[in-house]
Amino acid sequence: MSNFVFLNGGFVAGANARLSIWEGGWLHGAGLFETMRAAHGQIFRLDAHLDRLTNSARALLFPIERPDLPLTTDFEELLSRNELAEARVRLTVSSGPMLEPGSDAAPERDGRPSVTVCATAAPFSAYSQDLRTWGMSVMISPYRVSPDDPLAGHKCTSYLSRLLALRHAQARRCSEALWFTTNNLLSEGSISNVFLVKDGALATPPLETPVLPGITRAAVLELAAAGGIEALQRALTINDLLDADEVFLTNSMMEIMPVRRVEKHAIGGGKPGPMTQRLAEEYRRLLERECKGQGTED
Repeated sequence: MSNFVFLNGGFVAGANARLSIWEGGWLHGAGLFETMRAAHGQIFRLDAHLDRLTNSARALLFPIERPDLPLTTDFEELLSRNELAEARVRLTVSSGPMLEPGSDAAPERDGRPSVTVCATAAPFSAYSQDLRTWGMSVMISPYRVSPDDPLAGHKCTSYLSRLLALRHAQARRCSEALWFTTNNLLSEGSISNVFLVKDGALATPPLETPVLPGITRAAVLELAAAGGIEALQRALTINDLLDADEVFLTNSMMEIMPVRRVEKHAIGGGKPGPMTQRLAEEYRRLLERECKGQGTED
């Protein structure tokens, strides 16, 4: 746990941070979160993370304005107070305390519902070098994503189904569970986006599948475009997955993670392929360049 957290506009010692038992996030899971990577004391693509959160809030809860969220300087101070340059930063926003026990409405502030805003920072814990060298084993989730689920494609605190799928995978010595939709299309991992490589081209499920609009996912598509790599966002099936030359996963902590096996099926001979390795290296350079650049300018 962080020594200091940012809570509702100020910094408090983590041990002293308190929320109401009538908190909407606690009672109903009515909340959103972002998990962000800090390097050199700067958060990688902070604006993209905050835009995603405010877009989800507008779709699911109520409009949250950028002034309701921590400023860039607040995140910098959070990292500084915790003496962290390389960190995992989490921003959580929930619908705030209910007006009274049993009420479905939060009290208003300046004519708008109040929100609870909390940011924490912890030391960055990288995935093992063995996984990066040899790749992950993954399994197919026993659960399905419904395109009709209003939470699909959003990073919500109602996360239990994803954690159950991960637990199911870990019990079978796999590191991630890949989800398919109710109409049998590849969607995403429990905590990651998924990319396939076939005949030198990239493919990833389109956002409307639905999938989370991952920040790292977007960066990979940018790198592909800059590097002249064909990258398609298209519907993918189990056959596309098993027939891929390479498969990799993305999220802010994984960065670009090769997949060597889907259950008993080996991908690309059971070792990371050249496209995955190339993009992983380019992504690390991108993260270093953007975060070091921010730090230098400040």
